[in-house]
Amino acid sequence: MPGTERPGLARYPGAVAAGPAGRRLGGPPRCCPYRYRLRTVVLDAGHGGKDIGCNGADAHEADVALAIIKDLGRQISDGQPDVRVIYTRKTDVFVELDERAAIANRNHADLFISVHCNAGPKGSHGTEVWTMGLHKTDANLSVAQRENSVILQEKDYKKRYDGFDPRSPQSHILFSLFQSAYITNSLRLAQRIDHQFRTDVGRSSRGVKQAGFLVLWKSTMPSVLVEAGFLTDRKEESYLNDRAGQQAIAGGIYQAFRAYKRDLEGIRAE
Repeated sequence: MPGTERPGLARYPGAVAAGPAGRRLGGPPRCCPYRYRLRTVVLDAGHGGKDIGCNGADAHEADVALAIIKDLGRQISDGQPDVRVIYTRKTDVFVELDERAAIANRNHADLFISVHCNAGPKGSHGTEVWTMGLHKTDANLSVAQRENSVILQEKDYKKRYDGFDPRSPQSHILFSLFQSAYITNSLRLAQRIDHQFRTDVGRSSRGVKQAGFLVLWKSTMPSVLVEAGFLTDRKEESYLNDRAGQQAIAGGIYQAFRAYKRDLEGIRAE
């Protein structure tokens, strides 16, 4: 509804915003049922440019993430021609975390998918799919702190992120409470991606998790962050640094995206 819809919110089942005096925003008149349509997806390859992310013996996170994202974008464009695909980067350039979310918001995206690679102590392996939320364990906090630490390379990061300190657990707790309007659909997509990784792609899964990621914080739509595997594990690094492995990971995300889109568009708002 023009004049009442908060950008990105009313398109999603269960997403409700409070207006003045508690007035409900974002829903269509009950006399005018309509079907949801997923029209725009923003694909985000983590890191890039001066920020290479984590390293394996041979591979850099920024390069692997970009290869997977470009494969995913091609699969969406080929298989879902009604969906507009937008990239936060298509080359090896540095993009600030808040600008990544801003790209999605400016384009009124219906979905934001960010792809990264993981790092950890010896023996750590497997995929993870993250949504915005409270990090319930120290391990979850550690992953969020590592991914968020990229802002230390940004100019005036304290001003850009309202005093947020990526090294502070307290900072992460505060902004983890955002995105609640989109959590249901974020989790729905995350669970589908995790299922694809475990079944069709045949990867070891560490599950669907929640933590406070800056790149998801300011996005006004359902959003997920995929950790495609550990570059610090030689076997997974070899898989992720290989074109077949990159295409398989992208294919798993695409199949989950397709199923999520089908589910979303099958819902009729009353």
